Amino acid sequence: MTTATPLHQTLKTFFGFEKFRPNQEKIISAILDKKDVLAIMPTGGGKSICFQLPALLFPGITIVISPLIALMKDQVDSLKANGIAACCINSSQSDQVQQAHIEAILRNDIKLVYVAPESLSYLENTFNQIIVSLIAIDEAHCISSWGHDFRPAYTNLGYLKNRFPSTPILALTATADKATRTDICQQLNLHNPTVFISSFDRKNLSLEVRPALDRVKQIIDFIEKKPHESGIIYCLSRKTTEELAEKLQNSGINAKAYHAGLDNLVRAQTQDDFINDDCQVICATIAFGMGIDKSNVRWVIHYNLPKNIEGYYQEIGRAGRDGLPSETILFESYGDVIQLQKFASQGLNAEVQLSKLERMKQYADAVSCRRKILLSYFGEIVTENCGNCDVCKNPPEFFDGTILAQKALSAIARLKESEPLPVIVDFLRGSKNAHIFEKEYQNLKTYGVGNTVSWHDWNQYIIQLINHGYCEIAFHQKNHIKLTSLAHEVLFNGEKVQLTTVHKTTSEKEILRETKIKPKKDTLFEVLRKLRYELSKEESVPAYVIFSDAVLREMEMNRPMSDDELLAIDGVGKAKLEKYGTTFIKAIIEFHKNKAIKPKNEKSTYKETLALFESGLSPEAIAEKRSLGVSTIMSHFAKLYQDGHVIDLYQFVSKEDVAQIAAAKISLESPSALKPYFDYFEEQMPYDKIRLALAIIEKRNQTNL
Repeated sequence: MTTATPLHQTLKTFFGFEKFRPNQEKIISAILDKKDVLAIMPTGGGKSICFQLPALLFPGITIVISPLIALMKDQVDSLKANGIAACCINSSQSDQVQQAHIEAILRNDIKLVYVAPESLSYLENTFNQIIVSLIAIDEAHCISSWGHDFRPAYTNLGYLKNRFPSTPILALTATADKATRTDICQQLNLHNPTVFISSFDRKNLSLEVRPALDRVKQIIDFIEKKPHESGIIYCLSRKTTEELAEKLQNSGINAKAYHAGLDNLVRAQTQDDFINDDCQVICATIAFGMGIDKSNVRWVIHYNLPKNIEGYYQEIGRAGRDGLPSETILFESYGDVIQLQKFASQGLNAEVQLSKLERMKQYADAVSCRRKILLSYFGEIVTENCGNCDVCKNPPEFFDGTILAQKALSAIARLKESEPLPVIVDFLRGSKNAHIFEKEYQNLKTYGVGNTVSWHDWNQYIIQLINHGYCEIAFHQKNHIKLTSLAHEVLFNGEKVQLTTVHKTTSEKEILRETKIKPKKDTLFEVLRKLRYELSKEESVPAYVIFSDAVLREMEMNRPMSDDELLAIDGVGKAKLEKYGTTFIKAIIEFHKNKAIKPKNEKSTYKETLALFESGLSPEAIAEKRSLGVSTIMSHFAKLYQDGHVIDLYQFVSKEDVAQIAAAKISLESPSALKPYFDYFEEQMPYDKIRLALAIIEKRNQTNL
């Protein structure tokens, strides 16, 4: 068994990280002990390192089975950038390219080989001449018909355990319920597998559900506030992806459509453009993005309701893989429910899929913390609300909606339960359209009894009544709204009905559009982002392969100006330091010179901060006066304190915080970067407190020497 020390050394040297994410080290240790493993880890949870790191420690070759050619290329590019020999073999390559890769494998020049399940036969002869130390099967849920992305070619992978009985198999997926997990283990013939289920809680993702009214306008308003942020919009149909992409283009947004009906070359180019930051927005069917490693997707929008929570969770997981805050929005309409109900009823395991669709609908209609609902679906129970979903941020306001309910239910009854929701709303509002007059509904007693309530509000109130079980949609009868037994209690027995206040989403968006936040163009992050983009073009690799947004943000915060300082940044390993270090350090120094953030005489900037502080100004006031960030001022305080100036840092950080950070310093083996501490405290301890506490601890240690 390999000790922890080489594991951590390998992690930092090749991948640039100071410590493992939850469950990574345990999974790797089990693999190194030659155990079969099923690992359920959320998208962005660091699945790849679980097989990439063991591949470096094993003597032979690691075979990685992956569903998409684009995913293979991304991972191979990332590995090469980290100084790791890897290749992929697939049907899109010429015979010459494939043969060159196979010869490199036979020479033991390759550590990881990526291959699609359909292309395993290309390696059959090679298998007899090499040592296969590990087999990793990514997106393993594709093997199960109980899952959400069933792929027939995966069902043939069960032979691998018989072919390589002593080789550990690692099956990985981001989403799998209990039935799917059992199915994966059985179909892959895993031998007494160790199962690891990481927390599904992606705290950096905000969750929001909106009514699908005027959603194109809402989407345009949303994107216009984020001109440099990549995003994905998932649509139910191919036609919708193309129509939406065209509407976004007409509004000046760099958007493209992606679906299986496009020409292969067009589809591949679209995906490459998105991965390489040449296209900001992709409007796609759900097939897009499976396994894509693009770490800087800042938002995901579902134009239509997803068919199940597994798919929804995996798709929103494509945002914020770098751990930075990211947004997700789901638009809900009953038109989507109707269409998805038809699809589910005609597909495999119809009863199960219909139940999963109903669960998805319940999530969208929820008036309680959405994250708790998601986590409970995967068997993870939390008691506290997340504070980062629309329900937590804006708890619904309930009111006595009995009169409204009686009007709506009476209207349904007067229409003999033979009309869909839009007609009922028109009837309540006294609309004078052709359908109303053709059926002579204007002559019925309750016609127009709700003319003081807007169409939007009536639509939402009736949906709430459906959710509460007072009426239901007859999908098999042209979506007519029918009354249930509960409606009788409201209409005749005086039962009270609580409804939630409807918020005016569209008007709120108009206000936001007028006060649109313009991104700052002169920040260090933007300078580094542009530099990264230019380098990615020169090397023909995605920008995030060079450095993720999270790494650039940490560079912006810590301003490394030497090799040692840059290497201390979480995510910067030896290979990337050697390749990009000089270029990025030069850009950081040049930025500081041009912006006069750090004068040539370093001591003068600290003294200026000290003088302003001694004059009675707060850190915030000093930052504003000097056109600096508060974090920069705090770093000045830390430096001044260490240099012997009298500053009471305990007015900014408590003794209890210092004690906790001192304990963390020992536990983490004194990392040079701040982010390991930030992760250690589960993002609850601010960077400024960490920085100041470390200054106190270092000063105390120097005094005790």
